Amino acid sequence: MKKLLVIISVLTFVACGNKDSKQVSMEVPLTADGKVDTTKLPKFEFTQDAYDFGSIKQGEKISYAFIFKNTGSTPLIISSASASCGCTVPSYPEDPIQPGAESKIDVVFDSNGKMGMQTKTITLVANTIPNTKVLYLRGEVTE
Repeated sequence: MKKLLVIISVLTFVACGNKDSKQVSMEVPLTADGKVDTTKLPKFEFTQDAYDFGSIKQGEKISYAFIFKNTGSTPLIISSASASCGCTVPSYPEDPIQPGAESKIDVVFDSNGKMGMQTKTITLVANTIPNTKVLYLRGEVTE
């Protein structure tokens, strides 16, 4: 029952996002006994979920694309992508990613005002179980 409430909450959030976003209707697949059928949901499969950018000079910007595939059997919808710091800006596909299709999450990290070892997270919210996926950027900023 708890999983069903999570799915309904996620789908409601996706469907009721901001007014400018596209509205997508999604049905929650259930098994014969009324449980959520997780085998019929979309699923992220990233080639890697962490990127080490090595060592960069303070003030440099780095860009990276996290590549993923929807290995589920229904369209994958990302409703938001947020970073742990204003210095990191993610962008994500707004259209549904069809089963078997690949896409990417572009991330730009601005090291201005940063120094030393850095670990930044990017949290995606989607119509998956679990409904969040965390990506990581790591590296060192030097003078």
